[in-house]
Amino acid sequence: MALSCSSLCSQLYIWNRLTSSLPSFIIFVLLVHYSSSEVRRGFARYVASKLQWANTKYEDFLKKRFPRFFLLYHTFVEGFKLLFRDAKDIRRIKGKMWSDGVKFQDLPYRDMEKLRQFRRDLIKAIPLVIISIPPFANYLVFVLMYFFPRQLLIPHFWTPSQQLEFRRVYHSLRARHHWPVLKGLEYTSQQDKNGHLQTQLKDLCAKVQSGANPKASEILAIRSLFSGPPLGIRRMSVDHMRHISPLLFLTPRLPGFLIGQRLSSHGLELLQLDRGLSRLGVHQLNDSELRQACYLRGLNADVLGVNQCREWLSQWLQVSSSLKDSEVSLLLHSIVFLSANYPSGPSRH
Repeated sequence: MALSCSSLCSQLYIWNRLTSSLPSFIIFVLLVHYSSSEVRRGFARYVASKLQWANTKYEDFLKKRFPRFFLLYHTFVEGFKLLFRDAKDIRRIKGKMWSDGVKFQDLPYRDMEKLRQFRRDLIKAIPLVIISIPPFANYLVFVLMYFFPRQLLIPHFWTPSQQLEFRRVYHSLRARHHWPVLKGLEYTSQQDKNGHLQTQLKDLCAKVQSGANPKASEILAIRSLFSGPPLGIRRMSVDHMRHISPLLFLTPRLPGFLIGQRLSSHGLELLQLDRGLSRLGVHQLNDSELRQACYLRGLNADVLGVNQCREWLSQWLQVSSSLKDSEVSLLLHSIVFLSANYPSGPSRH
């Protein structure tokens, strides 16, 4: 009810302002039609100032009468600004790729990350756009967005407090699959004929389950197990792939062959991002980029300091930079190996 009342009041307010200044508007239109370019520029500045004034009054009205709706309105306005800015950046990046023949893996890290995130945001926004197509369906969409912002809205339209809350929720959902992944590794390792590697994998899983953080060298020592059966990216059991998928925020409710394809494409994309980040250097990231990079790779960075995030990301890149495309399965499992206990475990290096 508050939403409809505030919308009606605000629309009436703006309509009042526009109709009261209508004669002046007509006079200025005639002046522009028969005036020089200098007068046209002056008229454009006048219109811009009037629009800015009307927008300021509108926001003041909402802020005083409907503060909760004003917060929603302000978040949406700023979100659309960010979205249009990102769309402009994507257009520039795509134009560079087409004109210069640059592939995704050869782009600078920030351009790669922007393309990846924009694509995911667009996929999430498409269902909401489709729902809003029928006449008057936009009212239903606003209600849905108000009550289900995490499920329906992309991060551009989350408030700062919602961003922290929703990242915490998503990470907790992801963390539920840490132990099933480790248990699956223990069971799968019994199928390997190399007794030495089997023992190393079991020891690594036991170390993580005990609350310790493994070294990069311990993870890389078993890399050969993840390039072919039974732990290669498309050689894993379907049940095991269903536990890996949520680590990348992918749905496990798909046929097995589709899950394997998605894990492969997203894993290779992450590996390419890591290579771009290695070229850039971890110390070149600002605090927000650093936390986002850690969060993407499995770490809840909002509860950590900047130095801890930088230390963890550097260790991640030690593993990632040593892997081949055929070993991307180990990169996905490293989400559990490296983030399950950090930084509480006794091993920090």
